Parts: sequence; structure tokens; C-alpha cells
Amino acid sequence: MTPCLRHISMETHWRRRLSESENQRAEQPDGRVFFLAMAAVSRIAFAGVGILALFCLLAFLGCAGEGQLTEDVGPTPSPTSVSQVAASPSSTPTTEPPATPTGTPRPGPAPVPTTVFVQSTPVAAVVPATPTPVPPTPTAVPTALPARDTPTATGEEIESLVAGNSAFAFDLYRALSSEDGNLFFSPYSISQALAMTYAGARSETERQMADTLRFTLPQDALHPAFNSLYLDLDSRGGGKGDNDPSAFRLNIANSLWAQYDYSFLDEFTMKIAENYGAGVIPLDFRGEPEKSRIRINEWVAGETGDRIRDLIPPGLFEDQPPALALVNAIYFNAGWTRDFTELQTPMPFHLLGGGEVAVPMMKRTDKTDYASGDGYQAVDLDYKFSDMRMTILLPDAGNFEAFESSLDDEVMGRIFEDLETRGVELTMPKFEFSSTFALADTLRTMGMPDAFDERSADFSGMDGRSCAAGDIPCLAVSKVIHKAFVLVDEEGTEAAAATAVLVFPVSAAPGPPIELTIDRPFIFLIRDKATGTILFVGRVLDPSS
Repeated sequence: MTPCLRHISMETHWRRRLSESENQRAEQPDGRVFFLAMAAVSRIAFAGVGILALFCLLAFLGCAGEGQLTEDVGPTPSPTSVSQVAASPSSTPTTEPPATPTGTPRPGPAPVPTTVFVQSTPVAAVVPATPTPVPPTPTAVPTALPARDTPTATGEEIESLVAGNSAFAFDLYRALSSEDGNLFFSPYSISQALAMTYAGARSETERQMADTLRFTLPQDALHPAFNSLYLDLDSRGGGKGDNDPSAFRLNIANSLWAQYDYSFLDEFTMKIAENYGAGVIPLDFRGEPEKSRIRINEWVAGETGDRIRDLIPPGLFEDQPPALALVNAIYFNAGWTRDFTELQTPMPFHLLGGGEVAVPMMKRTDKTDYASGDGYQAVDLDYKFSDMRMTILLPDAGNFEAFESSLDDEVMGRIFEDLETRGVELTMPKFEFSSTFALADTLRTMGMPDAFDERSADFSGMDGRSCAAGDIPCLAVSKVIHKAFVLVDEEGTEAAAATAVLVFPVSAAPGPPIELTIDRPFIFLIRDKATGTILFVGRVLDPSS
């Protein structure tokens, strides 16, 4: 029973008791005066109780109305529900749209929730804040458009791409093999970075790049084929043996770093985003060259397990700030299906010059694919959790140079076909080393000089302007940098590589080259350009003496 009803019931009870008392007191004359006084006081008190009961009844009706109002408004929101209201699809939009590759100003801060009080119940309402445009900054990272996640190339197109990439791999190997010492590089990484560059090439520049890189597909088929090949490799790049320290890992990543105030065609940036998964990341190469260099190098290190560091050397951007850097990174880690045993005593390794060095060796006996031919032996080593293989080619003693010079994709194809499973007792060295290449001169020699020529380059597919047509400014490739790392031991193989193609803006039409032949006595000095300090001075009167 409510307090209001209890008051009404009590009043009725005491009125009945008062009536009985009046009848009794009426029969006693000596107490009548006192009784009448008390009765008057009681009636006044009962009148007050009646007023109180009426107030409670009205209050009860008011409570019922308040409950209906509360039901209409909704329950009191918690702090979580306030943020949910602010972010709900039916409220004012608060999420920032993805930034575009062209550097469209990003919207201002999200709407601020304001609390409105109704019947002492707080209700969250969203009041949109006035958007404040934020200009693009050199460190802003736009949301990259995702690469296609469904292959669109045909099987024949992918086979054509792989065949061309393999031919380029051995072309480049022969071009680099003239250098002394160990050699290791990733033709896939180099092809990917140059394929992104090739997407903006036109006319003779495009033709030369296609011939050199062995691209046989047209542009509209080549880039989807690269995407489809990536999806195939990526589908086998991990997810098996995750609890195994030697679990298979293959990571391939691309990025596009652009001078923030240089305009590129949307068609070009969209093509790179869709087929290579690389959105445009704006940097200030001119104003902050060192920060830009460090930013790219940190990205490369992160994508390669910290195996490729300082891909861009210090001072490079200060000497010639690029308008665009197209970067690829690849990381590989896999364990052997059967581990080797490390030999306790180093064994001799015979050098080409006739000497030998003692090196750590490892050994295993297992069934594996093996082939032998005219002047060589070959063995295939399997990795766990993948279809990857390491193929080792061992030319006969005294036959290394001849075999190396004959090696191409057709020779390798025949060797692959000859492999068959045999029992092999294999002893081989453990090794670890890195290689670094500046590939611009090599690629010029291989057949694509126009890409690097300020007078002949045509990358109008990037910005709509061609150096070959005399447009200013225009774009030309300045440098192609490649760095690779490999480690082979008794447990497996770890390898990483990265490639950067630097495209710089040509701001003035170059004149004809100045010819200078120093064929008479001259003076020379060695100085520090920054401070002007002269360290050495000399003259040459007779170079032969």
C-alpha cells in the first residue's frame, strides 16, 4: 500500500474511534469540557492529514506521468552509450573519409557529444562541430586503397609474366657477375619496383623498359598479372607451423612515397594502389630530406625483419631530392624439411684463384631431388610448410666461368626437368652475407637508357608531362638502389631484399653536354666543399712519370 493510501485509511479509523468516544464521554458530565477541547484539536489534526493525503495522491499521479515520460525518452545512457550515439550511423557522421592519393584536405575533428538534461535524466545528443580543414602535411599517411584480393589475370598471362621475370633474372645475373666477390639479389623485388615505375612510362621509354625487363604483356594485362602472382605467393606466405621457430614466412610489400606538393595523375596512383597495394605517402623530400630518408628506411626495416637497414644512404636526398620513390621489400624465412648437422671441424673451401679457406660446414643424408649434366651437378632442397626450394648448382672443378656464362632461363628449365629423387649425402658450407647495388648504370647498359635521360625520359603516365616532348617540369629516373641479405645454416634459410626507384623532377631543359678532355698539364686540389678547407694541392705535368 502506498503512503498516500495509508494516510486515508488511518483517518477513517480514528474518525470511527472518535465517534465511539464522544458517545461514552457524553454520559459523563464531569469530563465533557475536557472532551470537547480534545475533539476540536483532533478535528484540526485530521484536516491536516486529509490535506497531506490529497497532496500524496497528486504526487502519486505525477510519479506515474514521470514514469511514462522516462519510458518515452529511454534509459539513462552510460558513458559507453554516449560514444555509441556519437558514432552511430543514424547520427551525424563523425568518421574521417579515407584520404585520397592526391592529398585532398582531411576533415576536421569529429562532432562533440553534448549532454542535455530532461527530468533529471541525462540524454546524449550529438551537436556537430564546425569542420576545420587540415591541409596535407609531409608526414600524413593517407589510407591506401587495398590491392585486388581476387586474381583477375589468366593462367597464360601469369605464365608469361613468370617466364619474363625469370629471363630478366638471368640477364641481370650475367650483368652483375662481372663484379668481384659473392653475389646475392632479388630479381622479383627489382622487377616489382620497376614494374610500378613502368606503369607511368610512355613512348620509347616504355618500349625500352619492356624489352629490358622482359615484359611481354601490354600494360593493362601486366599489372593485374603482377597482382595475381602476388596473391598466389601471399596465400602460401604463412599460417603453417606458426608454433615452429623455423615456420615458413614470406612477406612482400610495396610503397609509394611522393613529394607532397607535386601533382601525380589519379590514373597512375590508382593503378599502383589496385595492383601493388601501395597508397601514396606524402613526404617533404626538399624541406626535410633526412627525415624522409629515415622514414623510408624504417618502413623497409620493418617489412624485412630488420635485415635490410639504411637502404637509402645518408645525404642522397640532399644532393638530389626526388619527386617520387617507388619501393619494394621482400622477406623470406623457412626451415629445412630435415635439418643438417653442424660439423665440429671447419673444412676447406676451394677458391677460383686456386687457394682455399677453412669454413664451417654442415651435413645431412636424405632423399632429395638431384641431377647431373655436362659439367655440373644440381641438388634441390625442400623447405618445411611450403612449396619453396633452394636449388644449388655445382659446376665441375675448373668449369665455373664457362658454366656461369652459359646460364639462362632455358638452361635452368632443362636442369629442373632433369631433377629426380635420389639418396644424397650432402655437405655444404654455412654462410651469411649482404649485397648492395646501384643499378642505374647496369640497367642503362641492358637497354633502357631513356628512363634515366633528362632529355629523353617520358613518364607522362605519372604526371602528364614528358621530358622527350620538352615539357617542364618532367620526370626521369635518377637511381635504382637494391640491397639483399641471406643467411643459410643447419636449420634453414633467411633472406631479405629491398629495391628503391628514385624519380626526380627535371626543372630546366638541359643543354648539350660539355666535352672536356684533360690531355695536357693540369693543376688539382682536394677540398672540403662544406667548409671550403683545402686539404691537398698538386699539379700533373706528365701522368706517365
